[in-house]
Amino acid sequence: MICGAKIAVVIPSYKVTSHVLDVISTIEKECDYIYVVDDCCPDKSGEYVNKNCADKRVKIIFNNKNLGVGGAVMRGYEEAIKNGADVIVKIDGDGQMDPKLIKRFVMPIITGECDYTKGNRFYDLNHIKRMPVIRLFGNSVLSFMTKLSSGYWNLFDPTNGYTAIHKSVANLLPFNKISSRYFFETDMLFRLNLLSAVVIDVPIDAQYGDEKSNLSVHKIAVEFLVKHTRNSFKRLFYNYYLRDVSIASLELPLGLGLVFFGLAFGLYSWRESYMIGEETASGTIMMSALPIILGIQFVLAFLSYDIAAVPKRTLHKMLDKYSID
Repeated sequence: MICGAKIAVVIPSYKVTSHVLDVISTIEKECDYIYVVDDCCPDKSGEYVNKNCADKRVKIIFNNKNLGVGGAVMRGYEEAIKNGADVIVKIDGDGQMDPKLIKRFVMPIITGECDYTKGNRFYDLNHIKRMPVIRLFGNSVLSFMTKLSSGYWNLFDPTNGYTAIHKSVANLLPFNKISSRYFFETDMLFRLNLLSAVVIDVPIDAQYGDEKSNLSVHKIAVEFLVKHTRNSFKRLFYNYYLRDVSIASLELPLGLGLVFFGLAFGLYSWRESYMIGEETASGTIMMSALPIILGIQFVLAFLSYDIAAVPKRTLHKMLDKYSID
């Protein structure tokens, strides 16, 4: 236990046989449960851990088919909730995440500061300098897309899988709807925002060894773009038109409408002038430019409202306070 709270650690296991025992051995005794989820691993990592690990806290969960990292984590969440864990930590079994940092992830949840914590490898400038430029650029693009689709404008490094969550919040998640594979971490943020859960970043340094990633950037690029776009529309509709209506609900469609009108009118007028060989009149140019300028102002006003709307009231404290036995 940590400060009276039972801590469970979930380790999705797929092709990590050479590292998973070292990861388990580094987990502090303060953690009460360790769930190794063998996600139909071709290396039979679950059986390997079962034969070679004497830690009584370890329980092996075998998936009958490969569910992906998200599906494996959800299985671990379900088991941890069933066994009475208060906070559930997820770390990978490949040795890239330091188990000694678990307390850093757990304490903000136990003290009521937040409902969910996630790692951020981009706090330390010295560590950032060691990263390839393409990784920095890719993470910046993904982070911006995630900010828009999840509504958590205060977060960075969205694909970081070192996380912790309070049981009460985890119990509200629609496990059957959350993306089960590489989009899992960012889809989790989208689902947490719909619950109005408070999420914070935790500074960490990634550890790199001889492990091989199963991620193919080319294969998931289009998938990420499509799913981010889908989640963005869903979040905006749910938060600004279905569950609540505010001035921001008017600013976004009005701003986008003005921008599109200005662009369409401007392109049409330019085409007409080009066809007859005359210069476009200054009044016509203003008729195109003014809606674009006003539209951009409305969109910026909406973004300012959306950024200020990041959840700040800890959900699990409210759930515990007003729970019905």
